[in-house]
Amino acid sequence: MHGAPATMKDPHQPVHPAHWARPRHPHALTAEEAIAALDSSPQGLARSEAAARLAHVGRNALPRVKPPTAAEIFLHQFKSPLIYVLLVAALVSLSLRQWSDAGFIFVVLLINAAIGAFQEYSAERSAEALRDLVSPRARSEREGIAHEISAEELVPGDIVLLESGAKVPSDLRLITAHNLAVDESLLTGESLPIVKNAAAVLERECALGDRLNMAFAGTLVTTGRARGVVVATALDTVLGRIAASVLGRTRSEPPLLLRMARFTNLIAIAVGFAALLVAAVALARGATLAEVFVLGVALAVAAIPEGLPVALTVALAVGMQRMARRNVIVRRLVAVEALGSCTYIASDKTGTLTVNQLTVRRVQFPDQPPWEVTGEGIVPEGTFVLPQGATRAHHEVLLARLVRAAALANEGSLVVRDGGWLGEGDTVDVALLALAHKAGVKPESLEEEAPQIAAIPYESERRFAASLNRFPDGDRAAVKGALETVLAMCDRVATTQGEAPLNTDAVRAQEQALAGEGYRVLALAEGPLALRENQSFSREHLARLTLLGLVAMSDPLRPEARDAVEACYRAGIRVSMVTGDHPVTALAIAHDLGFARDAEAVTGAQIAEVSAESERELDKLIDDARVFARIEPQQKLAIVESLQRSGHFVAVTGDGVNDAPALRAAQVGVAMGAAGTDVARETADIILTDDNFASIVAGVEEGRIAYGNVRKVIFLLVSTGAAEIALFALALAANVPLPLVAAQLLWLNLVTNGVQDVALAFEPAEGDELARPPRPPRERIFDRLMIERVALSALVIGGLAFAAYQWMLGRGYAVEEARNGTLLLMVLFENVQAFNSRSETLSVFRHNPLRNKFLLFGTIAAQLIHIGAMYTPGLREVLGLQPVSPAHWAELLALALVMLLAMETHKRFRARRSRGAP
Repeated sequence: MHGAPATMKDPHQPVHPAHWARPRHPHALTAEEAIAALDSSPQGLARSEAAARLAHVGRNALPRVKPPTAAEIFLHQFKSPLIYVLLVAALVSLSLRQWSDAGFIFVVLLINAAIGAFQEYSAERSAEALRDLVSPRARSEREGIAHEISAEELVPGDIVLLESGAKVPSDLRLITAHNLAVDESLLTGESLPIVKNAAAVLERECALGDRLNMAFAGTLVTTGRARGVVVATALDTVLGRIAASVLGRTRSEPPLLLRMARFTNLIAIAVGFAALLVAAVALARGATLAEVFVLGVALAVAAIPEGLPVALTVALAVGMQRMARRNVIVRRLVAVEALGSCTYIASDKTGTLTVNQLTVRRVQFPDQPPWEVTGEGIVPEGTFVLPQGATRAHHEVLLARLVRAAALANEGSLVVRDGGWLGEGDTVDVALLALAHKAGVKPESLEEEAPQIAAIPYESERRFAASLNRFPDGDRAAVKGALETVLAMCDRVATTQGEAPLNTDAVRAQEQALAGEGYRVLALAEGPLALRENQSFSREHLARLTLLGLVAMSDPLRPEARDAVEACYRAGIRVSMVTGDHPVTALAIAHDLGFARDAEAVTGAQIAEVSAESERELDKLIDDARVFARIEPQQKLAIVESLQRSGHFVAVTGDGVNDAPALRAAQVGVAMGAAGTDVARETADIILTDDNFASIVAGVEEGRIAYGNVRKVIFLLVSTGAAEIALFALALAANVPLPLVAAQLLWLNLVTNGVQDVALAFEPAEGDELARPPRPPRERIFDRLMIERVALSALVIGGLAFAAYQWMLGRGYAVEEARNGTLLLMVLFENVQAFNSRSETLSVFRHNPLRNKFLLFGTIAAQLIHIGAMYTPGLREVLGLQPVSPAHWAELLALALVMLLAMETHKRFRARRSRGAP
């Protein structure tokens, strides 16, 4: 009944889906009314009820674009100018009644389309598997217990917990909100975050941007925390209704594929002009129109690298899969190229260079020597080692007050589960809870003795957290945070003789000493605080507190971090550390890593000061620095932009919502998969599943390998195609019959060479990828080295093949027999060229053929396929093949090995020239 109080349902009592309905205007209801309408409770749904609703409404996910059918994928393989030229060639052959040539062209096109369709389908499946690795998560309360679940499992009536940096998983009617601000620019275009008010009840016609008591799916929590009840999921959300209107739109292609598309268009145009030129020459010599068409068909088949699209798809897919095996998930294909080109990595410290397992190592009371704390990680086993002459009984009260404040101003949990200790929440909070246990204080008992009245959660901008608790003798506030922040709240200090006036210089000196040893230092304080009725707990109330002491925590370096940094320097990549920690702490870590032995840390305050004066001075300051400390989010963005102005190709790591601008601005944004926020992961180009700096270096190496393999595949196909054109041109100039017909050229390009180019995409590292300087970002694929190698291949292979063809004609071979020998020679040339393609600089004799078994056995297979075709009825007639003697085969092999000698000579010549040798 209207106006009746909302009745809270028992969360353990399942209800039929028909007993609830999604409220149409949840912003016009109180939180209690919205919960009642959804037949839920403040403790959330029962698990059985959630499962029933999930079956009823479906998963909380937007429908993905309908994948193309097998027929559509197959037909898509024919959408290329190169394929159009070949189709025209096949139709011309049909019109000339050259049935075998036309049939073979059609068969090869069908085989090529089938291979391409299979690769495209495999790539889609691989991409789907990678997306599943970073599926969104949500914290939900069910039956009064908080759990982290897949966001797709949320249903209307679920209670969801939000915190800074999280993406809102569904449309929520807020129940409570503490300093909550949400970036709704995705929906409204409003650039500033919207401050939310859970207590508000609004008009039904309220505009979307004014619904202060709602949080919408897809928006990002910038600050604060909240609880809300799910009122809409999937396509019923505001975002879902927008998404439904844009499903099916095409995605943009990555730059490498766009460049290759331009390349294929240029080849198609070049083939057209060449065909016209050949036609003019042939007609001038008195050739018939039929003969001119035959020439045109052969030229088209020779010039077009038919296997290039399939081989490129394989090379890129192999690169992405190799990166995934090394904990690097590529979200945007452009990052495969870009990561291999980066010249500068700006890395976070915590969790990336370190293991992100904080442990309190020292407790520092004012005017006292520090206490050592033993034990590792979150397991609360350890003791306090007091300085000489001190007794624990004399300091027991101080220690009890300090660990009590540490446990109360705390949002973490540390519990025994399944026989082991499990910590949840921020690593600082978990470390402080472990300290409390070591001191004999049980946090769960504290919650019963002094229940929490209000709290101020930790946010990076405010640099402290506070809790207001009700003790038997009155309300008291406990605070933890950065020393500079906490000192401003204190005017007294706790000592063994009682409270005394605060000596800020002495406390700062203690912090400097601890930070100088690489510790992360936090201050703890407490004091009485009585709020008036209806008064909210805020920063303004935290004054005249008592400083209890300092705790020094350490987060050990990852064992592989130093080697990874050294590998970056060998690869020509500069590394800097960007952190919010104290400069002394940051420098201590940098010294351990070995990249800032004589450097000074540049602070956020220095950047702010210099940026106000001169952009040029700012660029010089940042370019010379290796350690950045006390850096705020916008300053991290300023660092990235400054490095880009200085000519660097920047990769930057980040895990928080505040890192999003820097991740977006960098050429390569790298997000943490384990500890990163949703917004960081969505902004980044690459996700590290293990949050490890060494994985970035592995990604750089794999990026360089992938790009190198793309170049190798292109060289193999283009160089053999250029050789066929050279052979064609020499025959035309000598006015002799064509050395190869269209079907034979297609056999070369797609069957024998097609086996090898795909195998070349699996080429492993050459071993010096991280010993080379970064590739210039704008470097062309067809650079001087590629052009030199292609031209040399065309001259040697084309020239020798034509000489052999002429020799066979001169020895009385019939044209068909000479073509048979020339085709076998070209297959052997391709076999040799496949091994020449393994490296642009290293000798083929320095490559173990067993390191790429695909290429070794692929080359053998290509030769065996051709020999087998000589003995296959039907196929040998189409290709004009006939068996050859072993002696003739050996003669042709010896001639083909001249290409190996020529390419080895070219590599040696370039090596001598690069060393400046005479």
